[in-house]
Amino acid sequence: MLVDVSPHPRAVIGASALVSTVALTLMATPAHAATVEPSRQGVPRPVQTPPPATHTVASGESVAAIAARYGLATADVLSWNGLSWENSLIRPGQVLSLVAPIAAAPAPAPAPAPATAGTSYTVVAGDTISGIAGRHGSTAAAVLAANGLTWDSIIYPGQTVTVPAASAPAAAPAPAAVAPAGLELDAEQAQNARTIIRVGREMGVPERGIAIALGTAMQESWLRNLDWGDRDSQGLFQQRPSTGWGTIEEVRDAERATRAFFGGPADPNGNRTRGLLDIPGWESMAYADAAQAVQISAYPDRYARWEQPSLAWLAALG
Repeated sequence: MLVDVSPHPRAVIGASALVSTVALTLMATPAHAATVEPSRQGVPRPVQTPPPATHTVASGESVAAIAARYGLATADVLSWNGLSWENSLIRPGQVLSLVAPIAAAPAPAPAPAPATAGTSYTVVAGDTISGIAGRHGSTAAAVLAANGLTWDSIIYPGQTVTVPAASAPAAAPAPAAVAPAGLELDAEQAQNARTIIRVGREMGVPERGIAIALGTAMQESWLRNLDWGDRDSQGLFQQRPSTGWGTIEEVRDAERATRAFFGGPADPNGNRTRGLLDIPGWESMAYADAAQAVQISAYPDRYARWEQPSLAWLAALG
């Protein structure tokens, strides 16, 4: 079993967005400087220039420290980057937005559709939004919107949720369900994504399985081959040597770690761990549920946000 490197045991950064192309480089922007303009009394006074549009995180930095450096409110920087007070973990090399996102012009309101009754469902232990949606022929996005939830919301046993009928048009997620900034892949992330795609194809894994691996690695490590993590978790998939996934060197071997994630007859761990291909019926599972079956995360719904981006990365890099 695995443990996340985020504040909860397995989550790292939140909400989904589709990217159509993959940028292979992200440029760091230098910190802004102060200029001086004469005052009416002839005494120079400092004039603060606007902050840059982005900031590349350095080792040891926090969101609060970065916000203070540029004279911004911590809450604003968190919001602009899809973070929260409870989920504010950032990593060296991550690019943070320092400006509020530009709101798109509202699209013309569609003609009202005939009302379609939804299904009321009572959550039981082990349920996920994507799993509930899949069993009722709906989508996770539609269930989120129907209940005023976001990709970061947590559901509890006994809670009642509305599941839109399958024939109802899927509603867009609530505005707060915006994917975090920095979905474009830099050179390191793109290289790791290509490794996952290549290994998956060599093992005969279906395209959807490869997309699940890409999204899982993005959630677990931001698609970086980390040499640190929660307890002894390391590598692309934050696999733990103490739970049978291999030695430290093995879990940090990107190709081997990918083969272990896929599992099946070619699993380098043999029967010590269970990969995606070892999960009965994984092909028919919801995206997040399939990833969760391998990773055993405390926040399983957070894999769902990477479904559409992972398909875009697969199309662009595969």
